Amino acid sequence: MAGEQILVVEDNALNMKLVRDVLLAKGYATLQATSGTEAVALAVEHAPDLVLMDVRLPDMDGVEALARLRDDARTAKTPVLAVTAQAMSGDRGRFLAAGFDDYVAKPVDVAELLDTIGRHCGRVAPP
Repeated sequence: MAGEQILVVEDNALNMKLVRDVLLAKGYATLQATSGTEAVALAVEHAPDLVLMDVRLPDMDGVEALARLRDDARTAKTPVLAVTAQAMSGDRGRFLAAGFDDYVAKPVDVAELLDTIGRHCGRVAPP
């Protein structure tokens, strides 16, 4: 496996550990951020292959962090996936309209998460 680098943005320590452990076991390298501000700084500095962005964060929400990433030429094209407990009807469309490349609902289904990441990192053919 290529060892793509994924920035995991999550303020809940247990959720962070779960996602990080799954990604490491599948051969991905990870960076971790617990706030939107930290996520933007790490993405600009390290140019990850993909960002998993929690939407509810303590300093700025994931939508604002996404907007800052899209406004920076260094991160404008980086795939950013919304990872959120906001899973009501219409939420997926709302997050995609906000500019996220994809959406994964919490609680995270590991197979779905890996499939979604794989589509954006080129590990599996898109449907």
